[in-house]
Amino acid sequence: MNADWQTLGPVLLTSVGQTLWMVVTTLVVGGVLGLLLGILLHTTRPGGLLANRVVFTVLNVLVNIIRPIPFIIFITAVGPLTIAVVGTQLGTGAATFALVLAATFGISRIVEQNLLSIDPGVVEAARAMGASPLRIIATLLVPEALAPLILGYTFVFVAVVDMSAVAGAVGGGGLGDFAIAYGYQRFDWAVTAVAVVVIIVLVQAAQFTGNWLARKALRR
Repeated sequence: MNADWQTLGPVLLTSVGQTLWMVVTTLVVGGVLGLLLGILLHTTRPGGLLANRVVFTVLNVLVNIIRPIPFIIFITAVGPLTIAVVGTQLGTGAATFALVLAATFGISRIVEQNLLSIDPGVVEAARAMGASPLRIIATLLVPEALAPLILGYTFVFVAVVDMSAVAGAVGGGGLGDFAIAYGYQRFDWAVTAVAVVVIIVLVQAAQFTGNWLARKALRR
């Protein structure tokens, strides 16, 4: 079939805007929440700055339960919570809410793993000098792990683009919805190909930017 791009062009632009909105909002909100949760996982583990076995066990189990759930299942499973918070289970706003929840737990594990790579001796030296846990976190842990964290967040960007496309299958809008509604369901493979190319461009741009920022962080 020959796609009518005069009609589909504006729809494609709207879909790109919806995808960018979902991804950027997820990275900002889920990124901050995931960073805080990851720091808590790192600092409350046995031997950590704020060692607390109960808190660590609860958070660790919670992350282990939620993180492996495939997003297509997760977005439907949190439907009642999405309706309670957003007011609907359909649309870009509802999909973004589910994306933020999923990303928060995924990012937290990435943050925790990167913080664990820091030499414990450096942290102990800072504690011996009288630095408070908050000061150590803000001026030592996060800055020392900045470059790998940037690469980790870049990886999450790619994953969130993938999840936003999945959200299109359940009425979330964006490029996934565009590819399914105007490509797959109409057997117009050219439309699907265009959606794939746009996603590839977004991912490549994000990967290039993330690599550049990580190199800058390593040279500081």
